[in-house]
Amino acid sequence: MTVATPRPPVAYPEPAGVDNRLVVGGAALTWRTLPTPALPDPAAVLARSAAHALAAARQHAVHGTELLLSTASRVDEAMRAELQDAGFTVTVLDDEGGHPSAPARPRAAEPGRLWLLTSGSTGRPKRVGHTLDTLTTVRADQPDRTWLCPYAPGTYAWWQVVTLSLTQPGQHLVVVEPDELDDWPAVAAAHGVDAASGTPTFWRRTLYRDAAALARVPLRQITLGGEPVDQAILDQLREVFPAARLSWIYASSEVGASIVVHDGRAGFPVDWLDREAPGRPTLSVRDDELVVTSPYHGAGLAGPVRTGDRVQVVDDRVLITGRLDSDEINVGGSKVSAGVVRGVLTGHPAVAWARVTGRRAPVLGRMVVAEVVLARVAEASDGDAHPVDRPAASPPDEAALVRWCADRLPEHAVPRRIRVLTEIPVKETLKSDV
Repeated sequence: MTVATPRPPVAYPEPAGVDNRLVVGGAALTWRTLPTPALPDPAAVLARSAAHALAAARQHAVHGTELLLSTASRVDEAMRAELQDAGFTVTVLDDEGGHPSAPARPRAAEPGRLWLLTSGSTGRPKRVGHTLDTLTTVRADQPDRTWLCPYAPGTYAWWQVVTLSLTQPGQHLVVVEPDELDDWPAVAAAHGVDAASGTPTFWRRTLYRDAAALARVPLRQITLGGEPVDQAILDQLREVFPAARLSWIYASSEVGASIVVHDGRAGFPVDWLDREAPGRPTLSVRDDELVVTSPYHGAGLAGPVRTGDRVQVVDDRVLITGRLDSDEINVGGSKVSAGVVRGVLTGHPAVAWARVTGRRAPVLGRMVVAEVVLARVAEASDGDAHPVDRPAASPPDEAALVRWCADRLPEHAVPRRIRVLTEIPVKETLKSDV
């Protein structure tokens, strides 16, 4: 099989973070000593592990290979055929090297181009073009940090953490594989992690499974993104880490990292709307939809971009409640925000996670329903030096949760059915489709 020849290694200079420490698969190395594969150009790399994904990113940074990076599980056969038809050599990267499948329509590579697959929350994943420069949004000098990266390789959030480590000296990286996610606090504590980025679902799930283990990680920087961030999860993290810097970020493959908030409050200040400043995104609201004009946008997306995310202005804050196509529930002609109802449920001290949807109902057309996972309480167990998590002694029943919502929501927005789950669901993207 004939594939394109990799670019010579002199194409690009070494990135500034080349000597930063990496821990992946239990092995300690640096970006400089990370083995890099020879890749075809352009390449769609399906990485079998975090180590292979980092190697592909390093190869791109040095060689300038046109690259789309993903995990094999996110790319089905139809997407593989689509990538081959678009001129990519689809390469499965594992310990035995690359396993290339030639493009159906060979073409010349675009030097320095990076492609991201969107999460697919609005349908089939799409390709969005970037470069290392447009993905690198942290440019000011940073205090030395050892970052945890739990994200699936090739996602926008993964690239945000990876580009930080590649371009900034002193930004070390500990990467966890999917099978390490349940026990990531132990991995983080063992390797001196003091900064971590994750979705709200990631943080909720960690608090639910073992809050005591999380508290043993010496976190100084906690970052949330990828899903709507409500006050409940911010308050829970603040309680565990009172001295840490708590940040949430609004970012997407299309418009890049557009909103960064550090004040510990959900939403962003109203006075940020329609504020124009050189080099910074401009935020607007049109028909309850967030619109972003960003210098970090993907290729071909200049100007105002409708994000598909619904926002609600409450007092002095603009809250992002969820996707327009799934957040709004029409109950007998009255509009209900699933995100607002979810925020009320997660505000209950005994609720660790909630999902709110609409269900068909006679007369009204739709009714509000919910699923919840109840919080656990830590108790000391006999003969064990560490606390263990057990269900709360008197968890609220469905009627009690409905009353809680009825005291805080209009009648048509109160969930009519609430189902209790035993585990917080999570996808490979660390989201739970809320």
